[in-house]
Amino acid sequence: MSLEVDIRKLDLFNKIAREGSEKVSDHLDQMAGLQTEIAVSKINFLDIEDVRTHMGEGKRVGIYVGLTEPPHGYVLFMLDAEDAKELASLLVGDISSDDSEGFSDMERSAIQEVGNIMTSGYIDGWANVLDTTIGMSTPSFAYGPASGIVDKMGGWPDEDIAFVIDSQLTASEGDVGLTIYTFPKLIELVDLIQDIDVETVVGEDTIASTDIADNV
Repeated sequence: MSLEVDIRKLDLFNKIAREGSEKVSDHLDQMAGLQTEIAVSKINFLDIEDVRTHMGEGKRVGIYVGLTEPPHGYVLFMLDAEDAKELASLLVGDISSDDSEGFSDMERSAIQEVGNIMTSGYIDGWANVLDTTIGMSTPSFAYGPASGIVDKMGGWPDEDIAFVIDSQLTASEGDVGLTIYTFPKLIELVDLIQDIDVETVVGEDTIASTDIADNV
């Protein structure tokens, strides 16, 4: 089955990423009462080997969900430990931890709760653009080397590329660096995009991004 996408629809990848990110901020406001903004600095399709390099080898915090409807696959939010603690404090205030390297049960619970809000918002944004519904599993928390987090998620998907979004979440209390790795079933994602009416896309004056076009 072909993975070719009508060139007039290429900017939908940008729209999917930005709509998903904006919904993260909206959900944090509506569901947690947090006034936040999220800025997307870079959107890329990366080869899986490049994703490994992008993640690095250091300890990270991962919040991940499985998609139970097309385009299936996984969504993984990844943060540095310091940013994850900052994220927890946004929800429940400062939390003392006996181990600055690890996380208390309260911190894990807070991070997972914020992760639930963020992942549901992100997937809602994707669903809005793709004009569909996308179910997801309960978010899980993991801490350790990036490769270990991917193993807990279910291992590296049998796909050649992943959708990677580098972003910055800003709140009055501070900034949180956030990278979103999306590992969709590519054929299913392309099928959803192909079903979108071209006239609707063109009517919104979308312009195909050269960066995205070069990586698809």
